[in-house]
Amino acid sequence: MFDQLFDGALLESVFRALIPILLAAIGGLVCERAGVFQISLEGMMLVGAFAAVAGSYLGQSALLGVTIAMAVTALFSLILGYGAVTRRGDPIVLGVAVNLLALGLTSFLLPQLFGVRGVFQHPRIDGLDRLAIPFLSDLPLIGQALFNLTIPGYLSLLAIPLIWLFLFRTPIGLRLRGVGERPASAETLGVSSTQYKYAAVVFSGLACGLAGAQLALGNVVQFAENMSSGRGWIAVVAVMLGRAHPAGVLGASALFGFAEGLGFRLQGNGLPVQITEALPYVVTLIALALARKRFQRILELTAA
Repeated sequence: MFDQLFDGALLESVFRALIPILLAAIGGLVCERAGVFQISLEGMMLVGAFAAVAGSYLGQSALLGVTIAMAVTALFSLILGYGAVTRRGDPIVLGVAVNLLALGLTSFLLPQLFGVRGVFQHPRIDGLDRLAIPFLSDLPLIGQALFNLTIPGYLSLLAIPLIWLFLFRTPIGLRLRGVGERPASAETLGVSSTQYKYAAVVFSGLACGLAGAQLALGNVVQFAENMSSGRGWIAVVAVMLGRAHPAGVLGASALFGFAEGLGFRLQGNGLPVQITEALPYVVTLIALALARKRFQRILELTAA
C-alpha cells in the first residue's frame, strides 16, 4: 500500500498542486516585504483563471490566455493599491472586499460571456503544454514530476532564487525592504514608499495572474466558479509561515502542495472526497497552531 501511494505519480500531483500556491505566495511575499499585507491573493487568482480561459478561448492560444490573465490581474490589483496605498485604508478589509468582488464578478461574467453556469469547457480552449527537459525528464521517480512542467511551473521554481537575489542582493530590493520595515526612514533618504508599494501590489497581481493561468490552463483546461477553492488563502498562510522569506515560503507551499496531492491520491484509493478535500486546510490549521506556539516560545525566551 505504501509503495503504491508514494511513487512518481504522487510527486506529479504534489507539483501540480504546488505551482499555483507558490506563484500566488511569491506575490504575497513581495507585498509583505513592501509593507502591504496582501490577503486578496484568492480573488486575484480567481480573476486570473477566468481571464486565462477567456483569452485562450477567444484567441485559441494558451500564450494569449496567460498574457491576458497577467494583464487583467495587474489592473485588478490596482483596486487594492489605490485603497491601501493611496487612500491608506485597512488592507485586510480591502483584501476581503477584493476577494468578494472577484467571486461575484467571475460568477456574473461566466453566463454573460459564455452562456453557461458552473463550469465552462470548450474544445477551443488551448491548454498549457508541458515542456520536458531532455534526459532529466527520464530520471526515475522525480523526472516527470520536476522536469516535465509547464512554463509557469518552471518560472515558479526559478523565481525563488531570483526573488532572494532581488531582495537581499540588489539596491532596489534593499529599498523595497526598507519601505516595508522603516517607511519613514526610507522617505528621508528620498525613496518613494508609494511607488514601491504600488510596484509590489502590481507584481502580486502579475504573479496571481500566472497562478490562475496555471490552475485553469495547466492543471485543468476549463473554468469553474470559485475554482481557486481557498488556494489563495493557503498562499497567504504560506507567506506567514515562511516569514516572507523565499526559502521559507517555498517550504510552506511545498507542505500544502503535498497535502493536496496526497488528498487526490487517497481519493483515488477510495477515501471519501469530503476527507481528502479537507486535508490541505487541516494541515494549514495545524501549521498555524504550531507556528503560533513557536513564536510565543521565542517571545518568552526573549523576554526572559
